[in-house]
Amino acid sequence: MTVNDIPLISFFQRVLDPLIIMGTLYLASLLFQEPFTGYLLVLMILAFFVSSAVYQHVDPYRTWRSGRMLAYARDTVFGWGLTVAVLLFLGSASGLSYYYDHQVVLAWFVAVPILMLVSHIAVRRASLGGGKKSEVRSAVIVGANDVGLKFAGVCERQKNLFMQVQGYFDDRTDDRHPLNLRQPVLGKMGEIASYVREHNTKMIFISQPISAQPRIRKLLDELQDTTASVYFLPDIYIFDLMQARFDNVGGMPVIAICETPFMGLNSMVKRSSDIVIGLAILLMLLPVMLVIGLAVKFSSPGPVIFRQRRYGLYGEEIIVYKFRSMTATDDGGTIVQARKNDQRVTRVGAFLRRSSLDELPQFINVLQGRMSIVGPRPHAVAHNEQYRKLIKGYMLRHKVKPGITGWAQVNGMRGETETLDKMEARIQYDLDYLRSWSLWLDLYIIVKTVKVVMTRENAH
Repeated sequence: MTVNDIPLISFFQRVLDPLIIMGTLYLASLLFQEPFTGYLLVLMILAFFVSSAVYQHVDPYRTWRSGRMLAYARDTVFGWGLTVAVLLFLGSASGLSYYYDHQVVLAWFVAVPILMLVSHIAVRRASLGGGKKSEVRSAVIVGANDVGLKFAGVCERQKNLFMQVQGYFDDRTDDRHPLNLRQPVLGKMGEIASYVREHNTKMIFISQPISAQPRIRKLLDELQDTTASVYFLPDIYIFDLMQARFDNVGGMPVIAICETPFMGLNSMVKRSSDIVIGLAILLMLLPVMLVIGLAVKFSSPGPVIFRQRRYGLYGEEIIVYKFRSMTATDDGGTIVQARKNDQRVTRVGAFLRRSSLDELPQFINVLQGRMSIVGPRPHAVAHNEQYRKLIKGYMLRHKVKPGITGWAQVNGMRGETETLDKMEARIQYDLDYLRSWSLWLDLYIIVKTVKVVMTRENAH
């Protein structure tokens, strides 16, 4: 994200995008020499409200702010596709589609996302002086520390930011600076104002902890005698970040340092893939599940389906289904995990656990929306209460829906976690999944799960 993106995004959302959506429809009617009737006006108004709602949910500007322009283009096109789908449904349901010229509507559908992308990029480049090399903005960083170093690396890698870091200003001695500084330390903090005036530096980024507030206040007073833009780099990188991003709440800027990856378009992609894949698997394996149910019923006394309380999304209790594989159905304050040669496991249950067929009823949980196909495995409530006190960040795994399989399970953390070290390793894999989620990672985990199940690793 460039520092000019926030007002640009507001301009796009409130002015440019509505003009493109409504103006393009009018121009399409002129192009095909169709009169602009009241029906087209109704379509224009509907498109405005529907697109506003869709883009608020998809939020393509989230990827814009992170500098991922290809992802931003994808989200913009996807959002318009959803808008078109809603409009087509409304037109068909109401019978209004009969009153529209198909050539006009088709041209409008195709032109809008193209014009949006072209205009956004053009306005963005214009706001940065056309992106010419001579217009690259010079910048200095106050604080030769890890946060400043990370920011300088971002500026160097992402050429579309059009910023060149000239160096650092820091009061500390050289031996306290990071070893891998790529830009020089230009002087002490007291020398910044004179340097900025002499070199006409455009931007200053202050990377100082909150504890340095008196020095920051003094520095800001001195910089008022320059024309440089001043920005503050918050030292949030001392925390264990998860899906960190800049956002706003009611117009007030906030920084998310711990957030779920499933927001906007990601949420829709995740839920859609769960429904499609989950329904397909259930339909294919329904005969197998009927046979398993009969085998469980006639091999030992007790219910066919074992229901156990687990923690789901945001730590709320859910009921998870499994084929019963043990004589005991514990769901109290103390639960003992199944071990090798566990006497509680039935003969049929032993086979089900080795092959993971006991987990099949959880696809019903997926369709209910309680679980996902891929995600951190749900633990019994008793285990959650035990480990949340022992493992830092344990409850963060509940920022997403629990899964039938997960990143930990395909990396050797399947089955019993009899030691604290093993549970800590499982949690680290779960948190890594939250940090780096993508649809491709989900598909990889599903394919890898099949291999793990076939080799029967750590299943008992």
